[in-house]
Amino acid sequence: MMSLDALLVALGVTAGVATLVGGWLALRFADRIHLVLGFSAGAVIGVALFDLLPEALRLGRATMDPALVSGTVALGFFGYLIIDRVLLIASSEGSGYRGHLGAGSLTIHSVLDGLAIGLGFQVSADVGAILAIAVLAHDFSDGINTVNLTLAGSSGTRAARRWLIADAAAPLVGILISRLIVVPRQELALTIAGFAGFFLYIGASELLPDSHHRHPRAWTTIATIAGAALIYGVVTIANR
Repeated sequence: MMSLDALLVALGVTAGVATLVGGWLALRFADRIHLVLGFSAGAVIGVALFDLLPEALRLGRATMDPALVSGTVALGFFGYLIIDRVLLIASSEGSGYRGHLGAGSLTIHSVLDGLAIGLGFQVSADVGAILAIAVLAHDFSDGINTVNLTLAGSSGTRAARRWLIADAAAPLVGILISRLIVVPRQELALTIAGFAGFFLYIGASELLPDSHHRHPRAWTTIATIAGAALIYGVVTIANR
């Protein structure tokens, strides 16, 4: 059987490939990816609601007040919001650096995605696998947004390709960092809860508005529901 380290490296490489594919599609088919973004939004939100939050509550059941776990979800959500808004403000003030700052923030997000996968496997193989599915869906859209933000900041196609490569490498970097960290099982509950907040913000505040803004049609909503339903089905099967 494949060792855990080899599996994590394979997942990091796969996440990078998903980012590259998303960026390539953004360069070639900018107006035809709304359904993918909608599906990604449903998958990411589904992971937070159907897998991460229940798992955090289960891990902390013996020693933690559920209010502490749910509060950590809120902290993750609003903490991610603050970081995202600060980077947005910084990238909007100097047109020469706008594209670089926007793409750089997404690259940092992708490092956190890889970290989430690695820490998820410290909880269990099922949690790690579900998180990997969410990250693959999210990194596909990250590739799209990395290219779009770089081009919108007047940084040019060459810079967009460079940032796309950096973003593609970032999940593997996050996974490698996770192998250097051992989180006590009790604290894993709060760690997973924090990542639930991250994914809720990414899905509800980034992917959903972006997919609907591009093409506000019924099929976009159906794609979002399908993404959430897929995660629900996967989680249900994994927990049997």
